[in-house]
Amino acid sequence: MNISNIKNQLPDFAKDIKLNLSTILTTEGAPDLTQKQIYSVALASAYATKNAALIAAMHEEAFEHLLDNDITAAKSAAAIMAMNNIYYRFIHLATDKSFASMPAKLRMNVIGNPGIDKIDFELNCLAVSALNGCGMCMDAHTNELNKAGVSKLAIQSSVRIAAVLNSVAMGIDVG
Repeated sequence: MNISNIKNQLPDFAKDIKLNLSTILTTEGAPDLTQKQIYSVALASAYATKNAALIAAMHEEAFEHLLDNDITAAKSAAAIMAMNNIYYRFIHLATDKSFASMPAKLRMNVIGNPGIDKIDFELNCLAVSALNGCGMCMDAHTNELNKAGVSKLAIQSSVRIAAVLNSVAMGIDVG
């Protein structure tokens, strides 16, 4: 299964999604991201959708652009954000703000040592956090990217990739 198969599998009601999918995996469609960053963000986002067909297709496509450590980091970003996004969304949304002052007591060493460029990992984490709807994590990763001098266009591009892949997964599931 590859991305072309995924596009062909999408039903007619998802025509816009097909067109967006064709665009976001290019440097023209994801401005200010390198091809490697595009595929790293896309792979992490695919993992976060939990859609087996999309994961398989994105993995096959990304394999041409990423090294093993990049693929492992995409998996790590999806996995660690699956935990952090739930925990920090709770902290953010709970009316009892005393939880915010309590230590998380959750291991998250991979964020400090992801095995790839820190900016690339932050882009992955931001995309997954957007998919998972954690505002606190989106703010934290956006702040880290801003501090590193990453453009707003690159930040937007990573979230656009996540949004499109989420809609592709939905199109497959409801098709």
